[in-house]
Amino acid sequence: MMQLEDIKANNDLLNKIDWDMTPEEAVRLYLEWGNNWAMAKRYVIRSVDDETHYFVVYNWEEEPYILLIRRDSSEAEELARIELPKEIQEVFCESVGGNRGVYAVEGEVRDWLKNRLYDA
Repeated sequence: MMQLEDIKANNDLLNKIDWDMTPEEAVRLYLEWGNNWAMAKRYVIRSVDDETHYFVVYNWEEEPYILLIRRDSSEAEELARIELPKEIQEVFCESVGGNRGVYAVEGEVRDWLKNRLYDA
């Protein structure tokens, strides 16, 4: 599985990351085909070859961490796991009220991740 530095060194992969994709939107698009008409047409899946790359915060274990996901209509593949520093973990856990789940990368978590990936 890739690490943060592997992603940072891969410009092709960096350019594929959809920073606005959420876990809910990915499920709606790739697993609930035909349920797209009611939403804004920002995303449209045209074929089984369409895919997206996005980050989520995985919070089902003792400490939350970030996953980079590649999703298409047949599977979701975890490409990378990124550990969060303790202070970012605390901010995140407070923001979700300590609830378990899979969350979009937002706020301070997103800022921290972007700074780490795009910092020269």
